[in-house]
Amino acid sequence: MECSDSKEEPKNGRSSNWDDDQPFTLEDLEAIDAVFQSASSKRPRLSTNHHRRLPNSILALQLPNSSLSPCQVAKAKMRFRYPVMKFLGAIKYSRTNVDVERASMEVLKIVEAKKMEVGKVAIGFDIEWRASFVKGVPPGRAAVMQICLDTSHCYVMHIFHSGIPKSLQLLLENSMFSKVGVGIGNDSVKISKDYNVSIQAVEDLSYLAKQKLGGDSQKWSLASLTENLISKQLLKPKRIQLGNWETNVLSKDQLEYAATDAFVSWYLYEVLRTLPDIEKPPMIDDEGGELKDVSPQDLARSPDQNVTVTL
Repeated sequence: MECSDSKEEPKNGRSSNWDDDQPFTLEDLEAIDAVFQSASSKRPRLSTNHHRRLPNSILALQLPNSSLSPCQVAKAKMRFRYPVMKFLGAIKYSRTNVDVERASMEVLKIVEAKKMEVGKVAIGFDIEWRASFVKGVPPGRAAVMQICLDTSHCYVMHIFHSGIPKSLQLLLENSMFSKVGVGIGNDSVKISKDYNVSIQAVEDLSYLAKQKLGGDSQKWSLASLTENLISKQLLKPKRIQLGNWETNVLSKDQLEYAATDAFVSWYLYEVLRTLPDIEKPPMIDDEGGELKDVSPQDLARSPDQNVTVTL
């Protein structure tokens, strides 16, 4: 079953349908509380004309004959099931060449110290750029680069304004530690095209997840890994994801979105690398001396067929 993400045109800045990307506001929580209060009260029910209408996702959970689609109901239930994943540490934002240079030097020092202490070091990595909605017009160059090393600090660098100074280039081209993320190969290609900098030692979490969890690597997005590995939901509000990353100064929402993505990339990598690889299927040596995957039919062959199983 496929779910469509299309929405009606917003009215007064907000869609008339409930936005699955947004967390509950204080108004929403008060409205929900009012429903429970009225249900437990012996007083006559007040007219709904004087109260804010509950979101459709809430009504769908209360009314079995709701007109919402199964996909909308499933998404609504998921909102109650998982807490939201957020980065709660310090976000260090830099937008001038001098500030990005200083931040990059700070990251390099931390990485080198960690490498001496624990050996292998990885940083969560992601980039953002301005999307294009006009046919034939390419998207903007990479505008924001976010780097996260641990639960305490994430660095958000507004490279659209600063460019990539020498210390940041040294950080990206250093092959002694890994840069991890989902789709990071494509991100490194974009940085190479936009800034002529070659990012070294990249590791895609989608392929690592396939190695550890199985399945097709294409099914492992950052959000799906967050749900499956740590039972939390990663919000991806379109108004931020597809917003203007070339703006003069990033908003608080943009900073939190960028930092959270890099943090989640680092955190999920730390979780995945502790997991054992899934068992590979045994191989057989056929009559031509070539190895191939064992099928149930191969294993069911009679002993006189001389099949060697290699584990």
